[in-house]
Amino acid sequence: MERTQKKARLERRVLVFVDESGFYLLPSCVRTYAPCGHTPVLQVPHTRDHLSVMSGITPQGQLFTLIRDYPLTGVESVTFLNALHRRLERKLLVIWDGSPIHRGADVKDFLSNGGSRGVHLEQLPPYAPDLNPDEGTWQYLKRVEMRNLCCLNLSHLHHELTLAVARLRRRPHIIRSFFAGAGLSI
Repeated sequence: MERTQKKARLERRVLVFVDESGFYLLPSCVRTYAPCGHTPVLQVPHTRDHLSVMSGITPQGQLFTLIRDYPLTGVESVTFLNALHRRLERKLLVIWDGSPIHRGADVKDFLSNGGSRGVHLEQLPPYAPDLNPDEGTWQYLKRVEMRNLCCLNLSHLHHELTLAVARLRRRPHIIRSFFAGAGLSI
């Protein structure tokens, strides 16, 4: 990892860790302040409907997201990479896991058609979510910002998720803490 960070500094690339997750209508239940013996009951529809979200965080505390109401594919990976590159207006060093959507033909086509000039991709070792500070984004959003939240439908969930992401973006010190949580010095 240190070699990768050194390469990013030498080439003046922005370091971005990327990960994806799903947000379901079922709430993430955490501790409540209900009186002892009066466990709150959350009434939610039982469905597998969910939002697929891809995010990227930088050591400077920036957060970028892509939200879809269908499963993410290589097309969304390329869309996200292009959006990151346009938004940051610098060369990128993107570090992400070995998900099939990151290794597919769409991403390979993107790199071979000029994408590699502005975006360099590095893959995390297999089965190493603890090395990706972006995992902290999901933990924070699900267990802090959206804890015990019951949504009526996907549009309500999308709205609440957008608000939660906006609140997190206003707290770059929390995003930077995800890097410390992954054992990375910034």
